[in-house]
Amino acid sequence: MEILTNSPQETQELGQKIANKLNSNLVCLYGELGTGKTTFVQGFAKGFGIKDRILSPTFIMIRIYKIPPENQKSHSNFYHVDLYRAKNEKDAKTIGLSELWQDPKNLVIIEWADRIKKILPKNRTDIYFKYIGKTKRKIKIL
Repeated sequence: MEILTNSPQETQELGQKIANKLNSNLVCLYGELGTGKTTFVQGFAKGFGIKDRILSPTFIMIRIYKIPPENQKSHSNFYHVDLYRAKNEKDAKTIGLSELWQDPKNLVIIEWADRIKKILPKNRTDIYFKYIGKTKRKIKIL
């Protein structure tokens, strides 16, 4: 599925909509800087009832949020991972990423997932972001 969004608000709304249709507990995001990955995650978290301010964990790599009980389907923890500063799969292994996505109670969304493509499990949702114009983005969901 390929979708065009015309504003950051539309990108957030798409994230919220996708959250409600999720089939896996691992979502991998791909795209250059400024293509809307964090904006999408903000909407995605909102789709699970998370009211905390969602910031990119670029310098700490992982932020965890509790999914409110009324919005818990099979997940109770929301992990937002940013691998922009990761050099390779070894960095992901040292922070225990595979343990996070192996636990079915965890929902893990990873920005810059291309950094660890070799170790990603097959059961995941991949989302690609492409810059089209100042506020326009092409988002492809696989």
